[in-house]
Amino acid sequence: MFAMRTPPASDPTASAEEFPVPTSGSGWHLGPRAPQTSRPRVRRFGRWLLERAGWRMEGAWPDVPKFVTIVAPHTSNWDFFVGMAAKWALGFDAHWWGKDSLFLPPMGWFMYANGGIPINRQNRSQSVDRTLEAMATNERFALVLAPEGTRRKVTAWRSGFWHVAKSANVPICCVAFDWPHKVIRVGPITMPVEDTPEAGIARIRGYYENIQGYDPSQQL
Repeated sequence: MFAMRTPPASDPTASAEEFPVPTSGSGWHLGPRAPQTSRPRVRRFGRWLLERAGWRMEGAWPDVPKFVTIVAPHTSNWDFFVGMAAKWALGFDAHWWGKDSLFLPPMGWFMYANGGIPINRQNRSQSVDRTLEAMATNERFALVLAPEGTRRKVTAWRSGFWHVAKSANVPICCVAFDWPHKVIRVGPITMPVEDTPEAGIARIRGYYENIQGYDPSQQL
């Protein structure tokens, strides 16, 4: 019931041409071409935290050097801690956006050290431009975002992740935090093929329609 919906074979957006991304990393492992670190102690610690809390991971990550990951639903601060532990457990060298007030000392050092990119919410287009520049100048670069942009209930997803993926022509990896079953569900992986973010987001949101977050009252 709570598995992420995958595109039906009859769905034109599910054609082989639009899902060209090979996936060889599964469970607690990334594919060899994905951005990753070599810190075995941190990886063991992250996996220990998640397993102790009863979490497991299902699905395969894209085995490509550059991609965007979206994580939903985002309904609680607990999502951040689960996501950070998963980042450590995978050895995932991922970057993510956070409001600039979170990067002030003393918390700021932790945010920067773990891939955080401070953003000014009054100028989000600058964040997109900076991220695209980083993606273009690095051999490997992954961006992870919560499309709601906040843990509070919203009326629509924000389009920053879409603009980055579309402009950089990289895949979007859909990840769901299935809180009732304590499963981090990885996939499907899709390309931003639509002409407008509204159309693409409407399609991608459909993959999450049966997923329940920590606080369902805060879900879109």
